[in-house]
Amino acid sequence: MESSSTLRRQAVAETLQRVRQTIAERPMDRPTLDRVLDTLKQLAARRELWNEADYPAPAPDEHQARYLIDQGDDQSIALYLNVMRPGKRIPPHDHTTWACIAAVEGEECNTLYRRLDDGTQPGRAKLEEAERHIVGPGNGIALLADDIHSVRIDGDRPIRHLHLYGRALETLTGRTAFDLEAETCRIMDIGVKTRRAEER
Repeated sequence: MESSSTLRRQAVAETLQRVRQTIAERPMDRPTLDRVLDTLKQLAARRELWNEADYPAPAPDEHQARYLIDQGDDQSIALYLNVMRPGKRIPPHDHTTWACIAAVEGEECNTLYRRLDDGTQPGRAKLEEAERHIVGPGNGIALLADDIHSVRIDGDRPIRHLHLYGRALETLTGRTAFDLEAETCRIMDIGVKTRRAEER
């Protein structure tokens, strides 16, 4: 019988191959990104691959553990597993690359924003809420490079979600974080340190 780590490696490799084929054949637009998300949701549905034993929740006094699952040699098409506790908040931000999020277990509230200013005044930005999406098992959300969203974790137990990016988070030095009330923006840091996934 194959180990969970072997099954996971196979499933991840097959998923990323399909993603690379999809984006190689089509322009990176919303229909293409929806296809990528559908592929990621199939991987997220295999809950046994993303268990607590292999990917522990963060310590009780922490809100997030981010595990690097796979990335290309050039740090492209990077896949992470985020394990986040209730109370975790990520302020409005962009990614500067496309991103897809698919739920393994638990729900996160994603709020999408519309930028109202023209971006010409450094450090200033005005946003308004456009829509909300609850990302739970069986669904997900797809974001283009300049889409802006925030994340909130409610509930009473940690969530597990797969995050797939067009480039590794560690290379995204130009992401912007937004302060809604102050109507300001700044370069966003990576946040919690990424943990390397240890296959067992």
